[in-house]
Amino acid sequence: MTEKKHILSILVENKPGVLSRITGLFSGRGYNIESISASETTEPNVTRICMVTYGNEPVLEQIKKQLYKLINVIKVSDLTHIDTVQRELTLIKVKACKPENRAEILRIVDIFRLKVVDVGQEHYTIQATADEAKLDAIFSLLKPMGIKDVARTGIIAMPREPK
Repeated sequence: MTEKKHILSILVENKPGVLSRITGLFSGRGYNIESISASETTEPNVTRICMVTYGNEPVLEQIKKQLYKLINVIKVSDLTHIDTVQRELTLIKVKACKPENRAEILRIVDIFRLKVVDVGQEHYTIQATADEAKLDAIFSLLKPMGIKDVARTGIIAMPREPK
């Protein structure tokens, strides 16, 4: 079976140790979590965990069943096969030593509707909120100028409303 990317949205009780038990379930089965993001929902006692992992369908089905056995898990949704809105927040520190690089970076910022959040003598720090394809395009344009550092939140996702 081929491994494919899975995006899971897991609603859990907002209690200590829940995230640790969920990540332990994945590591115990030898699966890597590519990204994970957790935050309170509109209800302060409920947390949404968005998780990206790779695996085959039967193993992911087994993991979902195991997740439901954890007492603090409310709902598990595999967003892999449904239409979703996906975003990732990224901070990118780019070398801006040369005047021509500074101008080109600002053009890229303008074209992609990004935001410069910090300016230094030798670097610009850019904030990008986008889907994976747009982030890939941004990285490919900024790479020749010299990306010094990157911080990424990982994917967050929600199902789209039916049309």
